[in-house]
Amino acid sequence: QVQLVESGGGLVQAGGSLRLSCAASGLTFSRSDMAWFRQAPGKERDFVASIRWSGGITSYADSVKVRFTISRDNAKNTVYLQMNSLKSEDTAVYYCAGRKSSFSSYDYWGQGTQVTVSS
Repeated sequence: QVQLVESGGGLVQAGGSLRLSCAASGLTFSRSDMAWFRQAPGKERDFVASIRWSGGITSYADSVKVRFTISRDNAKNTVYLQMNSLKSEDTAVYYCAGRKSSFSSYDYWGQGTQVTVSS
């Protein structure tokens, strides 16, 4: 059974930083693409960032480029999202996602962690 468990969310002031972590189990993590999505109240879930299984290719939503960094530690089966210069519009529930193939949709999802940025 695949489990993705996010942590690191919380309340932070605008301009501050947070680092989210996602611990994965039950999948071949080192061969799985991973990503972060977020969903703000009343809005659809949006893509934030992704990282290929090899770690060499990353992708970001335009709204978070430069401010956010996705990384992974295959030895720890963990993916991270470093968020800097946070804005109130970054407030959302952040979800970790994984997929077995770079040619498929994201198959696995965590339960989410709340990030609230106060202005």
